[in-house]
Amino acid sequence: MVLLGLLISLLVIPLTASAYISLMTNGARYIKPEEVPQERLAMVFGAGILANGEPTRMLADRVEAAVKLYQFGRVKKLLMTGDNSRVSYNEVKSMQQYAHNLGVPITDIVLDYAGFSTYESCYRAHQIFGLHKAVVVTQNYHLPRAVYTCRQFGLDTVGLGTPDIKIYGLWGMIPYLRREILANVKALWEVHITRPRPTFLGRIEKI
Repeated sequence: MVLLGLLISLLVIPLTASAYISLMTNGARYIKPEEVPQERLAMVFGAGILANGEPTRMLADRVEAAVKLYQFGRVKKLLMTGDNSRVSYNEVKSMQQYAHNLGVPITDIVLDYAGFSTYESCYRAHQIFGLHKAVVVTQNYHLPRAVYTCRQFGLDTVGLGTPDIKIYGLWGMIPYLRREILANVKALWEVHITRPRPTFLGRIEKI
């Protein structure tokens, strides 16, 4: 009986957390760049780079969506936040170069080298870069958590979601969807209970 209760909890808690985060961000998530409210800045989350330093397809999709926001005049600057924990791995420089190749001036691209997770990216966006409003850009499956987490740090946030299942297929997305369900539980735990400091804070760099 105890084992059954534990198994039910392991299923119910993650699903409830995901449903709650989705409900709380409903109405703040968009799928068309031209429908996103005008804001000063869009924040793009890292999603991995290849051995040659190029963005993964998923990351390229995010950057391309952010560039469309910029080109449509919905935002004036882009904040690339990702992992540069070692010299040989620099997500944000890859994101910067990709956006620049698509026509965004380097002067309009800001880099956060210590955005090691969604939580840390949102924390640093407010504490280090002084943001109070932003459009976050990521795949649809990740968007509710990204919007929700940033809002818990005082950012008035809306989000632009890029296609995921439509591009990668249901089978291709299953690992990401499974991970996201668990990540939603962790997100609620972190923003409402433990509130850990990010790996790095550093000096304030207001945008």
